[in-house]
Amino acid sequence: MPDAQFYFLSDQYYLDFPDDKLMKNKDMIDGSPHKRPCFFTFADTKNPEIYWIVPISSQYKKFKQIEQDKIKKYGRCNTIRFGMVLGRDTAFLIQNMCPATGNYLTPYIDKNHCPIRIDNRVAADVIKNARDVLAMAKHGVKVIFPDVFKIYHSLEQQLLTQSQIP
Repeated sequence: MPDAQFYFLSDQYYLDFPDDKLMKNKDMIDGSPHKRPCFFTFADTKNPEIYWIVPISSQYKKFKQIEQDKIKKYGRCNTIRFGMVLGRDTAFLIQNMCPATGNYLTPYIDKNHCPIRIDNRVAADVIKNARDVLAMAKHGVKVIFPDVFKIYHSLEQQLLTQSQIP
């Protein structure tokens, strides 16, 4: 998968991994996704067939306030990051990230059929903070809303089963 690119998550993902803490898919209108979460995607370090997907939100002011509240309470905030997407201020919601495989992802492309991408510096910041948050979660700190490790293990099993099919 290309770096610093965005994807939509398929409806099948929500059927295969029901979790009320996942950011929900929205409606399709005339076969096109509208107002559904878009995800920034990067490969897992252990299993490159699994991707970590971080939803983005255009509610910049709302999440800037949440970030400030977390900084006051904890001294820092690495569960929400910020950057420009398509010329707009955007929040990257690391706290809502989850794992997926390529068969659940559809590229977000513009009207010229080009993938939507972000600046590599923003991508590096989001990835670094997401990896830090994942490390905290692996040590039992509840910093990610969905049960990402349950989903991750299910994805590993799917991949294992697929690799065993002749």
